[in-house]
Amino acid sequence: MLSESSSFLKGVMLGSIFCALITMLGHIRIGHGNRTHQHEHHHLQAPNKEDILKISEAERMELSKSFRVYCIILVKPKDVSLWAAVKETWTKHCDKAEFFSSENVKVFESINVDTNEMWLMMRKAYKYAFDKYKDQYNWFFLARPTTFAVIENLKYFLLKKDPSQPFYLGHTIKSGDLEYVSVDGGIVLSIESMKRLNHLLSVPEKCPEQGGMIWKISEDKQLAVCLKYAGVFAENAEDADRKDVFNTKSVGLFIKEAMSNHPNQVVEGCCSDMAVTFNGLTPNQMHVMMYGVYRLRAFGHIFNDALVFLPPNGSEND
Repeated sequence: MLSESSSFLKGVMLGSIFCALITMLGHIRIGHGNRTHQHEHHHLQAPNKEDILKISEAERMELSKSFRVYCIILVKPKDVSLWAAVKETWTKHCDKAEFFSSENVKVFESINVDTNEMWLMMRKAYKYAFDKYKDQYNWFFLARPTTFAVIENLKYFLLKKDPSQPFYLGHTIKSGDLEYVSVDGGIVLSIESMKRLNHLLSVPEKCPEQGGMIWKISEDKQLAVCLKYAGVFAENAEDADRKDVFNTKSVGLFIKEAMSNHPNQVVEGCCSDMAVTFNGLTPNQMHVMMYGVYRLRAFGHIFNDALVFLPPNGSEND
C-alpha cells in the first residue's frame, strides 16, 4: 500500500513538472536579463505629408533615388501559378526582386535553397541577400507568393526611417511574451537588422536551424526569437489614423468584414489609403490589384503627390 501511494505521488510530481515545462516553453521567454521587460512595443507611423512638402525639390529627388528595396519571395513548385502572377505584377516595382525556391524549377529563374522547411528557406534567403547585396540595398522586404505589395507606399512609409538603425517592421502579433512580425503581411528589415541577423545565423544556441524543442514554431516566430537576441524588436506599421498598412488578409475579405461590421462606413472601416500589403490573393486577384493600383486613372484628375519614387533602371513596371 505504501509503495502504491509513493508511486502515485511520484506520478503527480512528474506530471506537474511536465505541465510547468510546457507552460514555460509555450510562452517563449527569450532575451538578455530584463531587456525584454524594458522594451516597449512601438507603433510606427508613416511620415506626415506636410513635412514632406517642406523638403526642397532637389532633396525630394535625392530621397526618391536613395531608397532601394530588395524583395525576397519564398516559393515552392506548387506555387507556380502564384509565382508567375507575382513576377508579372508588383515585383517589377522592387529595385530588385529574386525568388527563392525549395528546389530547382525550370519554368522560372530562381535561387534554389534546396530545402522544404520554411525557416531554413528564410534563413538561406536572408544569408544570400546580405552576402551579395549588403552594399547595394538599405531595405529588405520578404513576402509569400500570396502577397501583393505596393512598393511605392512601402518606400513612403520608410521615408523618415534610418536604415542604419535596427528596424523590423510589418504586421505584429503577440504570442505569449513574444512579439513577432507576421510573414503573411510581409517582413521589412533594415540593413542594420540584416547585419545583426547575419551574425546570429552562425550562433546556433541563439538562432538554431531547428526551431522549438518539443514542437516546431513558425518561421516568422523563429525570426523574431533570433532578432530579439540582437536587440531588434517587432514594430507595427500604421498610418496616421492608426490603421495597419501591412495586412494579412485580402482587400475583398476586409471589405466583406467592413460591410458586416460598419455598413455605413465601408471605406473608412476597411483599409488604410497607404496600405503596403494584402495577403491571401489568387493569381487573378493579383492582376486585378495591379489594374486598380497602377493602371486605372480618372480622366482629368491630376495627382499631386509630394514625392515621386522613380522606377528602377530597365524596369518594365507599370
